Order: sequence, then C-alpha cells, then structure tokens
Amino acid sequence: MKHLLSVADLTAESATEILDEAERFEQALLGREVKKLPTLRGRTIMTVFFENSTRTRVSFEVAGKWMSADVINVSASSSSVSKGESLRDTAMTLRAAGADALIVRHPASGAAHQIAQWTADQGTGGGPAVINAGDGTHEHPTQALLDALTVRQRLGDIAGRRVAIVGDILHSRVARSNAILLATLGAEVVLIAPPTLLPVGVTGWPVRVSHDIDAELPGLDAVLMLRVQAERMNGGFFPSAREYSITYGLSQRRLDLLPEHAVVLHPGPMLRGMEIASSVADSPKTAVLQQVTNGVHVRMAVLFRLLVGSDGGAS
Repeated sequence: MKHLLSVADLTAESATEILDEAERFEQALLGREVKKLPTLRGRTIMTVFFENSTRTRVSFEVAGKWMSADVINVSASSSSVSKGESLRDTAMTLRAAGADALIVRHPASGAAHQIAQWTADQGTGGGPAVINAGDGTHEHPTQALLDALTVRQRLGDIAGRRVAIVGDILHSRVARSNAILLATLGAEVVLIAPPTLLPVGVTGWPVRVSHDIDAELPGLDAVLMLRVQAERMNGGFFPSAREYSITYGLSQRRLDLLPEHAVVLHPGPMLRGMEIASSVADSPKTAVLQQVTNGVHVRMAVLFRLLVGSDGGAS
C-alpha cells in the first residue's frame, strides 16, 4: 500500500491488520518513561493542513515523533499558498524538500488524490506517501480506523454489531468513511438524519437509512454522533438549533434507551447542548478520549505500514 486516500482501498483483512498493528504500538509504548521508538528514524513527515484541526494534526505529529521521525507542520496561512502559489506547486516543493510522507487536509474533495498523482514518479511508483487527513465532504480514513478500533476495544468485535451514525451526514467525511469501513468489517450501519442532511446517492452506500433516532437506539451496539457543520452550510437545512437538538440530539433520556453495553462516539469537536448533552459527553458510555488516544496509535500504524511495510512491527 503506497497511499491511504480512501477506506475503499482497504479490505477487511488489511484494515484489521492496521488495527492490530495499532494495538501492538500501544503495548510497545506501555511503561516507557520516554515514549520513543526507532521505527521511522531518518524519515521526514510533513503535515499539510489547509483547514483548522486539533485532534488530527496533533495526533499525526505525536505519532511521527513517537516513532522518531522528523515532523514538519505546514499550514496554508504560513505557506506560499497565501501568496497565490498553486496547490500543485506547493506539493511539488514539499516533495523536492525531502518529504517521505505528506499528510493532507484540504477543503476540496479529491485534493489528496490529486496530490498523490502530482507527486508520484511516473513509471517507478516512487514519491512520497500521501495520507488523506480529510478532504472536503469526501473522506477521512484514519478517523474511521480509530473509530473502528474504539468499537472493537469496547465491544470485543465489530462483525455483527449494529452501529448508527447520527446527524449531519451530508457534510461529513467522517460519516462516509465510517459507513464504508464498518460495513467492510461486517457491521450493520444505520444512518439517522433528517432528509435534508442526507447526501444524494446515499442509497448506494452499504447502509440503512432512518429518520427516527428513538426507534433505533434500543437495538444499537454503538452510536457515532456527528457535529452539525455550520461552516459548510449555505442554506436552511433545519428550522433551528433547538429543534435539531430535540429531534436528533443525544440527550440523557436517549442515552438511557441504549443497551447497557453500548458505546457512544464523537469525532469532535463536540457542540455540547446541540448534538450531544454535556451529561452524555461526560458519561462512562462515551469514548471520546479513548478515540483520541487510539488516534495516535492508529496513525502510528498507518505511517509504519506506508513507510516501512507490513513486515516487522512495533519494537
């Protein structure tokens, strides 16, 4: 595997291998006073973010540094893009500067795929590995992997589980990646959202669609709440924030409808009081901080797989 651009590129076997590798890295770091592994010593990783991020950017940076790589952060506001440089010229400049991996977040869907094509050596397959850290409303593959790992750790397995993704499906790259990956790993995926927040073509996804969250909650093993992405909206998708919260928000009453073993996930940042109540966000059922921790280990596993290969492992 040269790049990680979409979860559709992963089979159930390759995805499971990444999850297993992430847990090996977690075990390798346990008890270490200095969290450093020599795995990527001498490699240069560049995070190229054209959108704001806390969790994804920090976890990739921590992952690279814990593996002894040289990590360089590039943001649009401090790069030549702010002077009018094209995305292609920026990508080629970073490749020429010695990047072994480019971790890309961009507001345009397909940007990571395009960068992978631009920076590839024609005919030889060389060039930096490109990881899609979120492209527009398209995909966010490492988020789906860390969510899958969290579900597996909380429930013991993924196959046969019923997982709901609730909220702003239309604007969510997390929803698309999770729907595809969880289905690939054998879960039954239910999308719960108002009709206005469902994308065109959702009938082609490997999911079932519902508009009634209360009817679905008692039969779920996991529920992934999504943030309403107001920054991507240019119209009225629902009457008001209050009505959205009443109709689709995960309140304490709704949390009590879930089975005892069920887990609640959220990719963050959370809008407390809108899609999730504060009491739910802080509940033992909610695995938000576990997701953040798993994000570091999953991204270590992805970097290892792309830059070193599937042989070897954490040491």
